Amino acid sequence: MSKVSQMDPRHYDVIVSPVITEKATALSEQNKVVFKVTRTATKPQIKAAVEKLFDVKVKSVNTMVTEGKMKVFKGRLGQRSDVKKAIVTLEAGQSIDVTTGL
Repeated sequence: MSKVSQMDPRHYDVIVSPVITEKATALSEQNKVVFKVTRTATKPQIKAAVEKLFDVKVKSVNTMVTEGKMKVFKGRLGQRSDVKKAIVTLEAGQSIDVTTGL
């Protein structure tokens, strides 16, 4: 069975994008990677998606929901979207290079 046939297309729906910020880069020194995920994604789904897509072993997954702020743009009131982020801790010796993409 080839690696391509084992890929579940739902894994691509769980992970939206990697988060590339100064804080996320500092976490990479602790073997952690930050991803933006769908709002309905659960920790086991996130763990399975990261393990299958990047071929690494995941130690733990922590999630957080950032509520969207109310902002004023050109005199009109608007609201940013809510965002769910997952901090994925990898096993020792594992790494993900988020700059290369999938």
